[in-house]
Amino acid sequence: MSVHDETSSYQNLRPDDIINAVEHIGYRCDGRILALNSYENRVYQIGLEEAEPVVVKFYRPRRWTDESILEEHRFTLALADYEIPVVAPCADADGTTLFRHGAYRFAVYPRRGGYSPELDNPDHLMQLGRVIGRLHNVGATETFAHRNTMNIGHFGIASYEYLLSSGFIPMELEIAYRTLAEDLIKRIRNCYQRAGDVRMLRIHGDFHHGNILLRNDIAFVVDFDDSCMGPAIQDLWMLLSGDRQYMTTGLYDVLEGYSEFREFDACELNLVEALRTLRIMHYAAWLARRWDDPAFPRAFPFFNTSRYWEEHILALREQAALMDEPPLEWSID
Repeated sequence: MSVHDETSSYQNLRPDDIINAVEHIGYRCDGRILALNSYENRVYQIGLEEAEPVVVKFYRPRRWTDESILEEHRFTLALADYEIPVVAPCADADGTTLFRHGAYRFAVYPRRGGYSPELDNPDHLMQLGRVIGRLHNVGATETFAHRNTMNIGHFGIASYEYLLSSGFIPMELEIAYRTLAEDLIKRIRNCYQRAGDVRMLRIHGDFHHGNILLRNDIAFVVDFDDSCMGPAIQDLWMLLSGDRQYMTTGLYDVLEGYSEFREFDACELNLVEALRTLRIMHYAAWLARRWDDPAFPRAFPFFNTSRYWEEHILALREQAALMDEPPLEWSID
């Protein structure tokens, strides 16, 4: 199947395709299909006969290789083996977790209900810190061979170069964006130099509140689709927002829980605003790369407008200033 046909088939995934794929591997569907909030992949809750519903993820074609998907699955299954509360894929009798049906690759997950944590709640932050500390202990035992490494080249340079070549940035803003992006890369490199020799380990990679479900006072971590090799702080900084004092308070709560299970290198705090900047740059490039998927213009109508790019440049200028400030401070009492 050609790239065009494979992509078209994925973008026009029909209910019959979904049910046929799930029943092909032995499940008996009752016809209920609920589309869940996901853009990179297609994710559905599927009702089953005489069983609890399951969640099925159909992978976007050519984003990940089979090997990289299976590395993610093995990582989450290893975490589950250590009784860390993650939602790992279901395996069949042969241990298979990545399935194929026609043009589609997919995985099946148990359904987990719950609600997002309150990031201004010290108890929630400490609990999340404990989960991340345990997760990183397992993540540090091996390395990924087929997944991304969080670095400046992939998330920063490749992102701004793609945007400049894609025609999305209005012509009158191109010079301002290029100059700013090149300056940001220098500042990000400076942050990495101040951090020193940062250890890379297997991490979740996208640890924001939407990927955490609190249920019966247990924080379940979901969606390891962006898991990668990266610094520990990447799984911590997205829990922090607001002004410096507010972030410092939250940092102490998170690290109080984290330090119960794993030592944290405070030098990595030099990377907080650098990683936030890389995420902002990478997010804009991600939207541009996916703009030919009809789901994206519908979901992100604000993108590809002059106002969007003006606000994007303003946000990046604010990041440039933040990277010049001293890092957040933390020490063990």
